[in-house]
Amino acid sequence: MADLITVDDPDDPRLSDYTGLTDVELRRRREPAEGLFIAEGEKVIRRARHAGYEMRSMLLSAKWVDLMRDVIDEVPAPVYAVSPELAERVTGYHVHRGALASMQRKPLPTADELLGLQGTTGQRIAVFEDIVDHANLGAAFRSAAALGVDAILLTPRCADPLYRRAVKVSMGAVFQVPWTRLESWPKDVALLREAGYITAALCLSEQSITLDELASRDYEKLALIFGTEGDGLTTEALLSADEHVRIPMEAGVDSLNVAAASAVAFYATRPRSV
Repeated sequence: MADLITVDDPDDPRLSDYTGLTDVELRRRREPAEGLFIAEGEKVIRRARHAGYEMRSMLLSAKWVDLMRDVIDEVPAPVYAVSPELAERVTGYHVHRGALASMQRKPLPTADELLGLQGTTGQRIAVFEDIVDHANLGAAFRSAAALGVDAILLTPRCADPLYRRAVKVSMGAVFQVPWTRLESWPKDVALLREAGYITAALCLSEQSITLDELASRDYEKLALIFGTEGDGLTTEALLSADEHVRIPMEAGVDSLNVAAASAVAFYATRPRSV
């Protein structure tokens, strides 16, 4: 059972995991280095625990104590009870959902493990190249979970899926879809090929086929590759892909936001039995 500790000093060092949550650059440096991430809201906290993440501590406003009582009773980590005003002073924003938890990160699997070289059976994966917007990445993870994508690979410059905003937008789906970071992109396309995946780059190139045509080919193993906001995929990534694929547009719109485009592609390429 966790200890319920009332804290009334915003500078209390026990609250250090929660300081400056709106400072994106600070949290980008701090969280991976210290092996932590922040889960916000009752549902996300419960999903993180269900996914096997260890809790370091919880920060709760008074009205959330009873709602989270079962969690408080189950975990050994300390639970800090604070006023909404103090929570805002510590975190830098008004904590609307009233409940935060600091969670311990897990070691990431290797790309080989996710690609099926060591016994896994994923048939459809997504690769995100240099996606920097946490909301877009969180939304893409949510779509991937909802539409049965087996795994996600991120290039080295991609945003952190476990950053608070990404976790929040995904509604905890970042805990459901296996993911890892590639070490050398786009050289790591060779790993995809070795594992038997056809690589399909979502882009607007002249030689692109439509998403419907890609889906009709019903490849046994398919890796969908999505580029960064604005610029899309790099030239190197496009040259490395087996197929170029476009989503046909109307009304003078040239493309969709990457989160929306990934949802459309995940739905169109879902297994035929779904």
